[in-house]
Amino acid sequence: MRRIQYHRYGGPEIMRLEEFELPSPQADEIAVAVKAASVNPIDWKLRQGQLKVLTGRSFPRAMGSDFAGVVRAVGPGITQFKPGDEDFGIARLKESGAYAEAVITRESYLALKPAELSFEQAAALATVAVMAWNGLVERARLHRGQRVFVNGCTGGIGQAVVQVARMRGADIAGSCSAASASRARELGVAAVYDYATSDLSGLRGVFDVVYDTSGALPVKTAMRMLNTTGVFLDINATPAKFLHSAFNRRHKIFNCTPTTQTLTEVARAAVDGSLRMPIGETVTLDSAIDLITDLEKGRKIGGKGLILIDATP
Repeated sequence: MRRIQYHRYGGPEIMRLEEFELPSPQADEIAVAVKAASVNPIDWKLRQGQLKVLTGRSFPRAMGSDFAGVVRAVGPGITQFKPGDEDFGIARLKESGAYAEAVITRESYLALKPAELSFEQAAALATVAVMAWNGLVERARLHRGQRVFVNGCTGGIGQAVVQVARMRGADIAGSCSAASASRARELGVAAVYDYATSDLSGLRGVFDVVYDTSGALPVKTAMRMLNTTGVFLDINATPAKFLHSAFNRRHKIFNCTPTTQTLTEVARAAVDGSLRMPIGETVTLDSAIDLITDLEKGRKIGGKGLILIDATP
């Protein structure tokens, strides 16, 4: 089989489309024939070595997090899935491997794909929707009538956060570029701030939740924007932020934590039209390295980058 992998940490030039041998799934593991995979910044951050304290120094390493496909085989004791099931989910952080003809992941990182969703639609959902759900629903316990500020509201995670906040009945404000303001309003952001010109420190004590999806919002500014019971959701950890969060429980740092239940919830929302991620460009596995490189270098495509893979279960 083929997958995109690399033999050392570094820039986009080290990616290679190469053959590999898929092992048999073990306990708690499922092998999936990938039909579609989507591109996320975490994928190239892992390849750059930003999380090598977690991923280690064993090579070659595979790339790719989000995928949708068909179950090839299941490990011992698996009861929720069987060969032939259409599913979607997230590859394990350490191993990755979604940019491939097949991938192995944990049972709990998968959910059944509703028939109403295409493989492409399902592949575009997982990481961004789970991050939105992890933060707003599971950590902030967001409910109707609360006020949310989304920093980077038109990015991949930002768009998912806005849509989940809207599902929960929140009042939404957010920041983005001036060029993206109309898109933010289409999503349901009532008050849109240009991140290049707005002084957000003036929004003191306004919000129940501040969700920084871009990592550009200073912690001091975010905390000032909260009301007395509000929480700051932060997905861009640094040592200084970890130290601050250790002494202030309203500053919540977290990573993507997929579960079958969460994935099922976001799939249900996608089916009823409450949560959809736009697809900006679609390529084959043979052309995927060029697209990943362009996105890493900052090219905007108006939605998720998608890789179509014709793999036989």
